[in-house]
Amino acid sequence: MSENCSQNCSSCGEDCPSRSAAKIEKEALNPASSVKKVVAVVSGKGGVGKSLVSGLLSVSLNRSGMKTAMLDADITGPSVPKMFGLNSPVVEENGLLKPVRTKTGIDVMSLNLLLEDETSPVVWRGPVIAGTVKQFWTDVFWDNIDVMVVDMPPGTGDVPLTVFQSLPVDGIIVVTSPQDLVSMVVEKAINMASLMNIPVYGIVENMSYIECPDCGKRIEIFGTSNSDKIAGKHGLEILARLPMNASFAELCDSGRIEDVDSDYLGKAVEKIKES
Repeated sequence: MSENCSQNCSSCGEDCPSRSAAKIEKEALNPASSVKKVVAVVSGKGGVGKSLVSGLLSVSLNRSGMKTAMLDADITGPSVPKMFGLNSPVVEENGLLKPVRTKTGIDVMSLNLLLEDETSPVVWRGPVIAGTVKQFWTDVFWDNIDVMVVDMPPGTGDVPLTVFQSLPVDGIIVVTSPQDLVSMVVEKAINMASLMNIPVYGIVENMSYIECPDCGKRIEIFGTSNSDKIAGKHGLEILARLPMNASFAELCDSGRIEDVDSDYLGKAVEKIKES
C-alpha cells in the first residue's frame, strides 16, 4: 500500500497489493444455481445487532415478492437458524447441499445446520473459515434466488475480505448503534467497502431509542446519535432507525422472526430493488 493511499482504488493508479486484491476473480456459482443480487450486512464491531438486521431485511425482501436467501457467513457465531426456528439438517442432492427453507420460503445456509450439536464450538483458523464461506456460495443449490442476504461476521478480517473478493456483492448495508465508539469502527467497514469498490446502500442504526409505553415519547437511551455525522461524511443515507424492542428478542429467541409485523426496513428494500 502506498504511503499516500486514500483507500479508494477507483481513483488510484498505484500497482499495490491492495489494488491487486480488489481484482481477484469472483468464485463461480455451480451451473444449477442462480443468484441475481447479493447484499452483505456488515458492522465494524460485534454486538450492534447485525444478525437481527440481516434477518429483518430478509423477511422484508421476501414479503416484497423477491425470492430471498440467507448465507450465514458468521461461521464461529451463527445465529440465523435460531432466529428462524430451523433445526432440520442440511441434505446433499446431486452433489450439492440444499439450503433449509423457512416457513415463509427463505432459503438458509448456515454452519449450525451442519453440526450435530448447535452448541459445538467452531475452533477453526481463518483460512478454513474463509474456505467454508466460499463453499456456501459454490457448493450449495441456490434455486433461482432474486436476492441473497449475507450475514457477515463483525470487523474487517478474513471472512469479510473473502466475501468481498469472492462473491459478486452488489452492495452493503452497514449496521451501527448510536454510541460514538461504535461510529468510529463503523467507518472502518465503510472504508473497507470503498477499498474493495463495493457500493454502500446506507446505514441502519440499531438500538436507536426506546419508546415510552405510556406516552409514546422516544428516549435516546445511549445519548445523541452520531450516525447522521458519519452518514453525512460519506454521503450516505440513514435507511432505518430500529428501536430497542423486547418483542424482537422474544421473537428471535423463539425462532419466529418472520412474525415481526413492522416494516422498519422498507427504505432499505426499495434501495436494493432500485440498484
